[in-house]
Amino acid sequence: MGVVLGWALTALAAPDPTLKEKEREQLRRALTSVIETSTLKGARVTVQVKSLDDGAFVYSRDGDELLNPASNVKLFTAATALTALGPDFRFETDFLTDHDFKEGKAKVLYVRGRGDPTITTERLYGITADLVHAGLKEITDGIVLDESYFDGERTAPGFDQETGDKSYLAPTGALSLNWNSVGVYLRPGDKVGQPAATEVEPPSDFFVIESEAVTGTKTQRRYTVSSSVDKDKVRQKIEVKGVVPIDKGVWSQWKKIDQPALYFGFTLKQMLQARGVKVKGRIRAGGVPTTAKLLTASASDTLDIVLKRLNKNSSNFVAEQLIKVIGAEVKGVPGSHVKGIEAVEDFLERDVGIARGTFVMKNGSGLNDSNRFSAAQTNQVLAHMIQRFPIAPEYLSALAIAAKDGTLKYRFEGSEAVGRLRAKTGTLENVSALSGYVQAVGGERFVFSIMVNDFPGRASSVVQHIDALGAAVASLGSAQGPSAAVASIMRPPSVVTSAAELETRLKTYVAMGQRADRRNAPFLRTAWRSEKDPAVRAVIADALILSDPKEPANVRIFLDSAVASGEVFGRLRDASKRAQLDVPVLPSLVELAASGHLEAVSRLFEFVRFNASDELSAAFLAEQLAVVAHDAPMELLSALRSASDVDRAAALDALVTGLVKQSQADAPLWSALKTAQGSVEPAMAAFAKELEVQLSQRIAEAKAPKSPAEPVVVPTPAEPPAQPTAPGG
Repeated sequence: MGVVLGWALTALAAPDPTLKEKEREQLRRALTSVIETSTLKGARVTVQVKSLDDGAFVYSRDGDELLNPASNVKLFTAATALTALGPDFRFETDFLTDHDFKEGKAKVLYVRGRGDPTITTERLYGITADLVHAGLKEITDGIVLDESYFDGERTAPGFDQETGDKSYLAPTGALSLNWNSVGVYLRPGDKVGQPAATEVEPPSDFFVIESEAVTGTKTQRRYTVSSSVDKDKVRQKIEVKGVVPIDKGVWSQWKKIDQPALYFGFTLKQMLQARGVKVKGRIRAGGVPTTAKLLTASASDTLDIVLKRLNKNSSNFVAEQLIKVIGAEVKGVPGSHVKGIEAVEDFLERDVGIARGTFVMKNGSGLNDSNRFSAAQTNQVLAHMIQRFPIAPEYLSALAIAAKDGTLKYRFEGSEAVGRLRAKTGTLENVSALSGYVQAVGGERFVFSIMVNDFPGRASSVVQHIDALGAAVASLGSAQGPSAAVASIMRPPSVVTSAAELETRLKTYVAMGQRADRRNAPFLRTAWRSEKDPAVRAVIADALILSDPKEPANVRIFLDSAVASGEVFGRLRDASKRAQLDVPVLPSLVELAASGHLEAVSRLFEFVRFNASDELSAAFLAEQLAVVAHDAPMELLSALRSASDVDRAAALDALVTGLVKQSQADAPLWSALKTAQGSVEPAMAAFAKELEVQLSQRIAEAKAPKSPAEPVVVPTPAEPPAQPTAPGG
């Protein structure tokens, strides 16, 4: 609270206005330099920095341009929720039974949900205990689930632009559990070739598990997990295929479920039975009679705590649940996305002064290409909320802290922004954003918003330059100044010139990666941050992801470091050959791509193009692209569609080679192509149709027997070769 109160206090002594303007001019030059000399120059950018102390616009570049803000939309969702519901609001779930309930026997157990996004397995177990202690011993006619607080539309606008079963696409539900996702855990057998164990958490009869996973060697990890509605239209089917490495512990993936209330009900039944309660009858949807008797009620943490999960961890599920709850509480039950967005628009127009029609907001999470805001509008909300005591502390504390937690945990390290900057990140394909608050070294407070769309090159470069802008603002009033702050973030690479030194570092980090010891991860992360040679950084990142592949930040570091260039991978490949080592980076990239990581698939295309002239690497990559086509066909299609012409051409050449060698007529790629041809997006459907024809023709040509070469006629000296005919001749 002390930090937040500091934001509300005015300075005791006014700074020298001449010095302040001089520092601001230095800041403006530094910010302009970053934008004009980096990948941001070729992108669409909206930037605004505003002082909260005197209200001055310190810097603005296309501040009113509407761009895709990605997850920065959650700032608007959180502001509306705090204002409309209050920081002490709690989400309640009621458990009721018949009015004549006695002697522990209930005909029906009714569960009435009100959109709580925070019920987990642990909380539900505690609720079960409350029911048992309330005297419940037997249920004779099942469990009735009341979802009437929400409408029946489970998917928010914009979510339909992406297909799949990833947990961040989880549906909304008035009754929800574990963010409407399920943990699938894979455990290897005792010997290579034995079946691998597949378990779900939480376990219940709701899940139908079909597993063909087997135990592989330590270096084999290629499995797929999929989640879909079972053929009975009631339960959830979990399918597992592939190889789980031996002696590498338990692997897990989280997948979305499709019917939240049934997921909740089946899990509740399982827990009640485990506590000795007899449960008979069906689990079904229905309403709660007005005569029902309340057995127990469960309330969530207060809204200010829930908002930390929303913004620090950027939870799409919490955002969309909040939108529907806001709709129900402000516009009336049932809550819907339409009502919730209307409530946000009311708040922005009435309280903040942002008129309807000057922005586009279709959902509460910012997913996909659905929303448009400007940096100026974002700052307007930030400035409004920090002045609204008593909800200002709750709004500020929900944001990630630079280099400390949330989505900023591994950003801004070593800069003046550490601990001074609190912000919301935003990331989509070709979209990166950062908006929030910063108190500079000199004490001045700012709101800032940076949104970048349609940028060339890698997202990592854009993120680095965005961080440089934030660090520059934070450094205002320091001895080093904004230019030095920018330089500390944008460290120029320095290449190890000695081949022997490069090989020594390569051997060191390859050996650490082979040990796959999670305890090495902190050291490797520190080494990666301090290393200036991009090739060495790549092998360190490879060792890091091998040591702790389950940490998302390590995946990000690896993808940012794996560069298909002569300076990076070319030097690593040559050094590996001299040192007689397997070439690092590529196997980890293939594993990520085969697991369905879209960006990894795109990176793989870059490596295919770069290694086209290297026979061994090209052959390996052709085979691995066929594996990706089998394990992650939809992601492969998406990556092919968005790839540059040169990367797509190289990838298709390699893919044809790999598919011919694989020779599987029923490969999942063909099924995925048929599915994509039925896409509601015309461009995707047309692309899939054209690609199917092209692949079929090229594979047929590659498999066709080659005819004998025609004899070559060598002209005699008396009969010179015919000369080419000139144009028009």
